[in-house]
Amino acid sequence: MSLGCLMVDVAGRSLLPEDRDVLEHPLVGGVILFTRNYESPAQLAALVTEIRALRRPPLLVAVDHEGGRVQRFRPGFTLIPSMRRLGYEFDVSRTEAVVAAREIGWLLAAELRTLNIDLAFTPVVDLDYGVSSVIGDRAFHRRAVVVHELSHALMGGMREAGMAATAKHYPGHGAVSLDSHVALPVDRREWEDLQRDVYPYHRLIANGLPSVMMAHVVFEKIDSLPASLSRRWVHDILRIESDFRGAVFTDDLSMAGAAAFGGPLERCRLALAAGCDMLPLCNHRPSVLAVLEGLQVAPEPVSALRLARLHGKAGVVPATLAELQALPRWQAAHALAERLREARPDLSLNGGT
Repeated sequence: MSLGCLMVDVAGRSLLPEDRDVLEHPLVGGVILFTRNYESPAQLAALVTEIRALRRPPLLVAVDHEGGRVQRFRPGFTLIPSMRRLGYEFDVSRTEAVVAAREIGWLLAAELRTLNIDLAFTPVVDLDYGVSSVIGDRAFHRRAVVVHELSHALMGGMREAGMAATAKHYPGHGAVSLDSHVALPVDRREWEDLQRDVYPYHRLIANGLPSVMMAHVVFEKIDSLPASLSRRWVHDILRIESDFRGAVFTDDLSMAGAAAFGGPLERCRLALAAGCDMLPLCNHRPSVLAVLEGLQVAPEPVSALRLARLHGKAGVVPATLAELQALPRWQAAHALAERLREARPDLSLNGGT
């Protein structure tokens, strides 16, 4: 059985019978974990083992683990600094910041891989225009070239730990003030003005970017649908014009930025018609059940192959978190993360609020 197109959540720290029924459905291809699913590394390892034992090939297991205020697993894990912190470092020393980004990427991916988690939905490639509260310090910098350099280094570090990167939120969420979790943001800029936002993606694609996550933002000069549901954005611009060959995720289709375009079944149909490979649908089990009952999807071998390539690489890092923490590289990277989190930046350098 190949991986299906839905990525769903589970209720708690172990699987309930309904969770198992949902995860065994052929339309499901992945699971995204949240803070409610975490108590300790040992408990998380057991949960992931439960999930992966249900299917062959195993379901993709993912988490939002960017660092800063978006890090679902904390006790027992290194607390990763916000990506803006790396942007501040870049303004002091480009060379040291790029090295730091690579080590932070390796660190966050290596810790997750010891627990058999396939994907961390990172890096955030949005530019810091100083207007988006939901992006804010999740962004590296306001300058596109800096965002590219740091995100490319982070992606390289993740790859060294056996994990694929997911750049988000394509083509950019940083220039709108509304939060797509609770509203529908509209970006009214002309195509020419969007080129700064897509520049980091173009460079990452040229360097083998494995996957992207689409933004629930309407770019009204391009399409009336949000980028996540837009064939113009996904198929025409990202796939054809930018020659992107990796996997495409929507952002969570339960978010308000998508909910404005029909019920859960209609949103999923729009996303698939746009050319997306996997559709996260989280934190509302009735919507998941409705989609599993009503969605008819023809097999897409190319899409299945893109998703299969996102599985974490086995044997790249030690098998346990304790063994990882004994490595000199982990100890140095952990100390770096601690230093970056505790440092007080000179806010006059980056200029991103």
